[in-house]
Amino acid sequence: MTPSPSILPPTAARIVDRADVVIVGGGAAGMCAALAARDGGASVVLLERDATPSGTTALSIGFIPAAGTIGQRKAGIDDSPAAMAADIMAKNKGRADAAMVAHLAREAAPTIDWLIGSHDIPLAFMVKDHYPGHSTPRMHGTPNRTGAELMTALTDAARKAGARVMTGKTVTHLFADSSGKVTGIRAGDIDIATGAVILASGGYAANRTMVAKLMPEIAAAVPFCHAGSQGDAVAWGGELGARLADLDAYQSHGGLSDTGRVPIPWAHILRGGIQVNATGRRFSDESRNYAERALDIVAQPGHFAWSIFDERIHAEMMGYEPYRKLLALGGIIAAPTVEALMDATALPQALADTLRDLTDFAAGRKPDPLGRDFTTNPALVPGYRAVKVVGALYHTQGGLAVDQSGRILKSDGTVFANLFAAGGAARGISGPGSGGYLAGNGLLTATVYGRLAGAAAAHQIRASASAT
Repeated sequence: MTPSPSILPPTAARIVDRADVVIVGGGAAGMCAALAARDGGASVVLLERDATPSGTTALSIGFIPAAGTIGQRKAGIDDSPAAMAADIMAKNKGRADAAMVAHLAREAAPTIDWLIGSHDIPLAFMVKDHYPGHSTPRMHGTPNRTGAELMTALTDAARKAGARVMTGKTVTHLFADSSGKVTGIRAGDIDIATGAVILASGGYAANRTMVAKLMPEIAAAVPFCHAGSQGDAVAWGGELGARLADLDAYQSHGGLSDTGRVPIPWAHILRGGIQVNATGRRFSDESRNYAERALDIVAQPGHFAWSIFDERIHAEMMGYEPYRKLLALGGIIAAPTVEALMDATALPQALADTLRDLTDFAAGRKPDPLGRDFTTNPALVPGYRAVKVVGALYHTQGGLAVDQSGRILKSDGTVFANLFAAGGAARGISGPGSGGYLAGNGLLTATVYGRLAGAAAAHQIRASASAT
């Protein structure tokens, strides 16, 4: 059993290795931190508990939103960080840190362009992926549109840049003096001395005790999160006297397939698909946000729903690797007629009424009583496709409060001397609760905070060396 995270005095360390910067966690945040720290001339050790770095990122579609990137401008999209920040704040109803939201929105495009231009990460602007809540398309993704592909690229780049990526190493302790200055870490039988530590170990979605206590309304959802998201960073921060914020915030998802637990990309809804419950009827506006759908689905009979779309959408979805994987697993039903669809899904006659209403909604002959605008896509037509989905908990959005360089704040608002946080370990920008998550918030904070924390840690190391 892994020891509980804890803080030990520097005198307890048995140092066997050293690095300017030690990064705990090998997801997107940790890898971006490693790249930035190496760019800044620091020696870097990144410690990852798994045999292959993955983190929450590998479970996602891997899309990162940014306003004003080179790719977005080439596509003729007129966008700005201010507009992006306004969209984020509108989604969280003004309950996130507005200054931090504005800062991350400004730094998003430089981060994307840096990953592409300086480290050959194969990100491209996804002009067709216009997610609800964003006033314009902003997503950037890899060729096969998977987080696993993004993680492979980031890991390869970090190693190429000279970061020592050590896998199979679970960090169990931090060494810190009475002021909170961290001098090293312990991972199993290895104690490593360092000038700065960046916590990028994820949130606490996999810690069922914390989930039940902090966000009980989503506890019945299917956990679809990285096993390492146990809240270690929050525990360390609590012991050190760090400021914690928005601990009840999380991202859930209404598109995890019942077959194989593969997330179906939300583009199937954006292109005109719907979801119905066991009665064959729609139960809320699907286009609002995939993160809010989980609670809706958990509240339905049997805690499931059917995503229904047609061959037009199916053809477009074949460009997404997760969708192709789901198809190979047999998780996508094909039905040439409404009657065949009802037989395949065991849904009642009400499904036929639901699909017939869609034709009127799409033609503008009558409004959708649930408030969705169907006129932007063609109506669904035979043959149909269907996927049984469940509500899922992906990751948490609260955590250690940080400044604009990723330095962790103490409870009195001052900063720790050399302790940083990024990604799920840090407080996000979704505000408290469940309703503030805007598509891409997770990887936005992971990549941008990672870059900023890595750069700041390297700068601090250089300044310290100059002073001596």
